[in-house]
Amino acid sequence: MRFIPPTRCSYVGIEVENKMIVKKVVENKVDLFAKTESVCHFIKVAPNSDEHLKVWIKEPTWLEAEQALNAVMKIDSKTQSLDLDLNSMYRYMVENFVDRTEPSLSAVDMLRLSPFVGSQLKEILPNPMNMMQEDEQKNE
Repeated sequence: MRFIPPTRCSYVGIEVENKMIVKKVVENKVDLFAKTESVCHFIKVAPNSDEHLKVWIKEPTWLEAEQALNAVMKIDSKTQSLDLDLNSMYRYMVENFVDRTEPSLSAVDMLRLSPFVGSQLKEILPNPMNMMQEDEQKNE
């Protein structure tokens, strides 16, 4: 553990002045980055079927999560109204977070999945809306 001398610091919205603060600084910077290996999931094809679709989902970077949120929010500058377009968000997430599938499906194929399969896919995709709520809770 490294000693950090007393200085004026700010920790995500909390300002600390002239106090001895001992914080462990990350030693392995790899821990800071999104995982490079995607995670394999099995999605049931139909309620009464023993067949599954294998889907590998990658962890988004913080910027990709922000871009997914940006795909959701449509702001009309004339009327100053905000519309949420979940279809755009799911399209973005399928195109960017689904690493591969078995059998192999294109992004267009993924958008044509049955509601039964699609609802399971939604459960395993990263949810930028949850990430936004977590950010708001941290700021409270």
